[in-house]
Amino acid sequence: MKRTFARAALAAGFVLGAGHAWAAEPAKATEPDGLILPPGFHAQVVASDLGPIRHMALRGHDIYVSTRHGRNQPSVGIVAIRMAPDHTPLQSTHFGKADQGTGIRVHDGWLYAASGTGVWRYKLDDMLVPSGEPEEIVTGLAATNHPIAFDTKGDLYVGIDGGGGTSNCPDPKNPKDAKPKGLDPCPLLETRGGVWRFDANKAGQTLADGTRLATGYRNMSAMDWRAGDALYGAWHGRDGTHETWPELVSEADDNHIADEMHRIVQGADMGWPYTYWDGARKQRLMAPDYGGDGKTQAPKGKYAAPVVAFEPGRPAVLGLTFYDASAFPAKYRQGAFLAMHGGRNSLPDAAGGHAGFSVVFVPFHGKTAGKPVNFATGFAGPAPTDRDVSKAAYRPVGVAVGPDGALYVADSNKGRIWRISYGK
Repeated sequence: MKRTFARAALAAGFVLGAGHAWAAEPAKATEPDGLILPPGFHAQVVASDLGPIRHMALRGHDIYVSTRHGRNQPSVGIVAIRMAPDHTPLQSTHFGKADQGTGIRVHDGWLYAASGTGVWRYKLDDMLVPSGEPEEIVTGLAATNHPIAFDTKGDLYVGIDGGGGTSNCPDPKNPKDAKPKGLDPCPLLETRGGVWRFDANKAGQTLADGTRLATGYRNMSAMDWRAGDALYGAWHGRDGTHETWPELVSEADDNHIADEMHRIVQGADMGWPYTYWDGARKQRLMAPDYGGDGKTQAPKGKYAAPVVAFEPGRPAVLGLTFYDASAFPAKYRQGAFLAMHGGRNSLPDAAGGHAGFSVVFVPFHGKTAGKPVNFATGFAGPAPTDRDVSKAAYRPVGVAVGPDGALYVADSNKGRIWRISYGK
C-alpha cells in the first residue's frame, strides 16, 4: 500500500517556509509569495511541488492531502506529510488509491477519503501511513467529485455532483444544431446532484443504503458541518449562458449568475438544473433551457435561496471550512473560510482581473451569514491581470483548520501549502 513519493513533479522536494469586488480587510504585505493578509496574520510555506492536490485533513503534526490525476499526471492516491514542531516537513510519502474524489477528513480515529466512485477509510495509528488495510464505506457512486463531512452525531455526508461541467440536464434527443433543452424531470437527480447521509462505520454501503438529504446542485467540492447549526456547501453556478442565449441573457446578466453557498437541510432543493440565482436581482430565475427568458422568476417557495451569493463573476469556490478554533480573533470564530480557485467564465473587473484567486471569509452572526470579505489575496500574482487561469502563479483549492488553530491553504497549480497563523 505504501509507496515512496518520487514522482518527477516532486523531484525538487518541499520548499520550506521563510481581489475581487467584495469588501477587503486592511492588508499586511511582505508575506511569502506576495500573499496579502490582514494585520497580525502571517503565512509560512510548509510544502510545495506536491502535484495536483485538492483538499486537506490534519491530525496532530500530520497532513493528509487528496489528489486528482490529470493530463500526464498519474494517480498518487493520498499525500501524507509529517511536520516538525516548527511546521517544516520531516517525512513525506503517498499511499492508497483514493483520488479524484476531493473529500478527505479525519474523524473518530479514522482517515476518510473519497475516490471517484466511493469513500474509503483508514484506521490511524502512530505511523504516518496507516498500517491496516482500508475499508470501502460507500461504493458504486457516480464517478465525479465527492465532498464529505461529518455531523456531531458521527453521520457521514457525501456529495455527488450533478452535471459536473454541464450547466443543464441535456436531452439526448434534442437536435445538435438546436438550442439546448433540459430534461424535466432530470433523471440525473435520481443518483447525483445532491447530498446523501450514510452510516460512518458500515462498510460496503451503496447509494440505496443512504438517505438523500438535499438535491439540486450542479458542481460542489466545498462542504462542511457548522457546529451547533447544520451542513453547509458552496457550488458553481451555471456557465456560458450568455454565449448560448445572447438574446435573453446579456454579458452583464451572465456575470451576475452566482456561485452559491447554502445551508443544506433535509428536503432542500437548490434549483439545479431548472434555475439559477441572479445576484443583481437577488432572485432565483428559470434557466433558458427550461423556458426562462432572463427575467422569469422560479416558483416561490419551491427552491432554496443561498445564504451567500458570490458575484459578480463566478470565483469557482472549491473549499470550505468553518473556524471552530480560538487562535484567531473572536470575529472569525464559527465563520467560514472559502478557497476561491479563480473563475474562467467571468468578465474581468475594472482592473482587468477575473473573480476569485483568493481565500474569502464569511462571518456568521448566530445562524445568519454576513457579507463575504477577502481574507487572503495575492495568490495569482502582484498584477490584477494575473488573476487569470492562464497566468496565475497559484490558485487556492482547499482550506483546513489545524489542531493549533492555524489555517492551512492548498494550491492546485504547483501543489503548495501555506500555514496562516495569527500573532507571533
